[in-house]
Amino acid sequence: MVSPVSITGRGARGHWVPGLLFCAVGMGVATVVASVLPGLSALLVAIVLGAVVANTMAVPAVLAPGVGLAAKPVLRAGIVLLGLQVGLQEVLGLGAPMVLTVVATVGIGILATLWVGKRLGVPPAQRLLIACGFSICGAAAVAAVEGVTDAEEEDVAVAVGLVVLFGTLMIPAVPLLAGLLSLGENQAGLWAGAATHEVAQVVAIGSTLGPGALAAAVVVKLARVLMLAPVMAVLAWQVRRAAGAAEKPAGTLPPLVPLFVVGFVAMMMLASTGLVPVAVLEGAQTLESMCLATAMFALGLGVRVSSLRKVGPRPVVLGAASTAIVAATALTGVILAS
Repeated sequence: MVSPVSITGRGARGHWVPGLLFCAVGMGVATVVASVLPGLSALLVAIVLGAVVANTMAVPAVLAPGVGLAAKPVLRAGIVLLGLQVGLQEVLGLGAPMVLTVVATVGIGILATLWVGKRLGVPPAQRLLIACGFSICGAAAVAAVEGVTDAEEEDVAVAVGLVVLFGTLMIPAVPLLAGLLSLGENQAGLWAGAATHEVAQVVAIGSTLGPGALAAAVVVKLARVLMLAPVMAVLAWQVRRAAGAAEKPAGTLPPLVPLFVVGFVAMMMLASTGLVPVAVLEGAQTLESMCLATAMFALGLGVRVSSLRKVGPRPVVLGAASTAIVAATALTGVILAS
């Protein structure tokens, strides 16, 4: 892990620059790599790249303040901007049955994954990251949970790595299973959006199924992204309650609703007005991807392979179980909604 460096005192703000620039370069490389590898997002590439750098070279301590800034405030700024991608009109246009399917998929996915993870002996923080990443929106959800619960970097890396693994396996699996189940193009698209972890993976699946399926898949996936706000608010409330039970001073309790969640909801409502120009939305989407990829690279820098070796096969088994749970719940909902 990068050694912490104090950022207090005169001129401390300038100490953030080297680390931020370093993470920005990592983001740029990850973006280029992701552009030539279909099915992978820059977020996933960035955290892997950061881990590779951290385990193959000595990261200077002078970079620590900027890396810390990228891993927290920049991350939260990216999540706020993510709200501009979610329009309530598009989500409501799916109809009540599909909206309920999305809610059920996220809710059942999280609760069932936590239950299975507990019985497998997966540590609480790790199973929570996996549950939310697989049930909501992949790496962005993992990062959001990390921001609320302050999970360890190694647990974040494991959860994102599993999102990459099982989400990639879904790319050939969903079209194949959709064919075996005789699902129509629209049904297959709805299932892909409701069952697959990452937005990039959903796009890859939808593209193979047809333009109608792609449009349906993306809208359903954005509906799942919408669930990020209430889930993070509940998690923050639980963290606050646990801190209160431990009789921590009132001033040290986390906010009831994290500020970045408020910002996410505000951006979502703004996008829903239809008043934001398309050019602004596109620019915000690019900036959001840059922020999240920069933050993922920073998180990757805190990962040590020696620590990951201690994890064992249980998180992998949990990832497989969570994928099956989410996919089965989503498929049931899509069939009933149709």
